Amino acid sequence: MSAYPRSVARSLTFALAIACAVTPAIAKEAADNLVPAGAAVDCIPINTIRQTNVRDDQTIDFITNGNKIYRNTLPISCPSLGFEKRFLYRTSLSRLCSVDVIRVLYNAGTGVMPGAGCGLGKFQPMQKAPK
Repeated sequence: MSAYPRSVARSLTFALAIACAVTPAIAKEAADNLVPAGAAVDCIPINTIRQTNVRDDQTIDFITNGNKIYRNTLPISCPSLGFEKRFLYRTSLSRLCSVDVIRVLYNAGTGVMPGAGCGLGKFQPMQKAPK
């Protein structure tokens, strides 16, 4: 077997690996079927947060116990949040509040590293839109 087909095969394998890694990032976001449901609040209790859904660089849905959803629209777009879709926060309180800062988590060669810090906005209760 000559070296040319081997290098082509390696290049194609590398290109396929890159395409697989990028596909989730460019996959179309599910349609937003949520509407506001009441007044926004400054804080939500941390121990009730069950899951988060990063929608884009400026929007995070916090799903709490009982499937209640609070949408947080950051006052300023947070670089790479929508791509990485994960973040961390630190607070000395038992609540996550609009004055708190999140940090985007990046994949690094040696593990996960914190990146850009971004302030949260108010937590808007959301519900599914009526049909």
